[in-house]
Amino acid sequence: MPKQDIHFNISERKILLRVVDILSILGMLYLVSSIFAFDYFTVTHQNWSWVLVLLLYISVFGTIFELYDLQKASRMDKVVSNIFLTSSFTVLFYLLTPFFTPFLPSNRLQIGYFYMAIVSALIIWRLIYVYFITSPRFYKKVLIVGETSNIETIVDAFKNADPNYKIVGFINCEESQDVQIKYKGILEYDPSDMHRIIDEENISEIVVASYNAETITSAIYGDLIMLLERGFPIKEYTQVYEDITYRVPVQFVGKDFYKYFPFSRSNQNKLYLFYHRLFDTLIALVGVLIGFLLLPFVFLGNLIANRGPLFYFQERVGKNGNVFSIIKFRTMIVNAEKEGAVWAEKDDIRVTPFGKFLRRSRLDEFPQFINILKGDMSLIGPRPERPYFVKELSQVIPFYETRHIIKPGLTGWAQVKVRYGSTVEDSLLKLQYDLYYIKHRSFLLDANVIIKTLSTMVFFRGQ
Repeated sequence: MPKQDIHFNISERKILLRVVDILSILGMLYLVSSIFAFDYFTVTHQNWSWVLVLLLYISVFGTIFELYDLQKASRMDKVVSNIFLTSSFTVLFYLLTPFFTPFLPSNRLQIGYFYMAIVSALIIWRLIYVYFITSPRFYKKVLIVGETSNIETIVDAFKNADPNYKIVGFINCEESQDVQIKYKGILEYDPSDMHRIIDEENISEIVVASYNAETITSAIYGDLIMLLERGFPIKEYTQVYEDITYRVPVQFVGKDFYKYFPFSRSNQNKLYLFYHRLFDTLIALVGVLIGFLLLPFVFLGNLIANRGPLFYFQERVGKNGNVFSIIKFRTMIVNAEKEGAVWAEKDDIRVTPFGKFLRRSRLDEFPQFINILKGDMSLIGPRPERPYFVKELSQVIPFYETRHIIKPGLTGWAQVKVRYGSTVEDSLLKLQYDLYYIKHRSFLLDANVIIKTLSTMVFFRGQ
């Protein structure tokens, strides 16, 4: 077995970020209290709840402001602004909840110490993370064994999902190799060089990216068996793809499709479905109430800048393919589709200036809480699409209608991961995220979607 470099997997880095965030903040608060006259936050067995509340706020606001997004966490220019946002909201909420936290200090300097301790702790730790943990010495080096037809898509997906996942080479497993692969940054090696490359490049893992296992030559198959027997990690590319990108790679699924869709037991779990519906109803009631409070302002903006009907009704496909009428605040000009149904695009000229504000703030979605109360939709799920586009996309995208096995949602995993869906390629990408949600549906994933939705609203990333 070759000597392997140390590396951190995605889950390990996310845990590392959260754990060290907490430890660095608590350590800095203890240091500040030891050096300065700071006694607002003290850790004793009588006030252990103060620590739990602080950690909760750091975790929630850190997620909302993307402190734990690995792509952004590896860039200091992105991290600093997110640290200040997270620290500001954490301190603000901590000060405004004295029932669970210390009473407001009479000396305002105490608040300054508290805020600067959190900011400085996070900045110091994240500097260490960016310039040490995300450095090339901790890259996970991978060798791909597969077919030339898959390599470009796989490399791009892995590179965009995880900056520390480095594919250093490719071995064509096909018997017939008429064309040499040409891909920038990825070298193609001869199958006979497999063991040498693993040793020289300190490869940590082999990913077998073969659409058809029968294309793997007997020599390569023998080498893989030998490595496996020695304990070397060998993984199947669709599983790695799903673990890294958090989406199901339907474009690689063949006749053995049933292996890729062991959908979450939560889809049939009565207790989960009961609490899911109860949560939908409670949130929808709150949403309708907030919508009524916002209605005069939206009505006034529509009257001045939209000039036309306030609401917009449109047919959408729901659970099991049933069609229902969705309700939204109108954001486009009147008769926007008089020539027929067309894809919505980024910076669509049919969207009014006020409609653009409604979309970016997600306020246009508030009437859909009525759809949730009626049972047509859920709070979380795949976004409902129009019958015309469902028919069109089902003909060109495999397993597209699989997204209809659960209720559509007001928000969803695809909505918080992808901004626009104006082409077939965009719809394929969103489908991969939708199927990931259906496959891994759980209370934890639902909570993740809600927090990321708040992040989308905060950063005005709505469509």
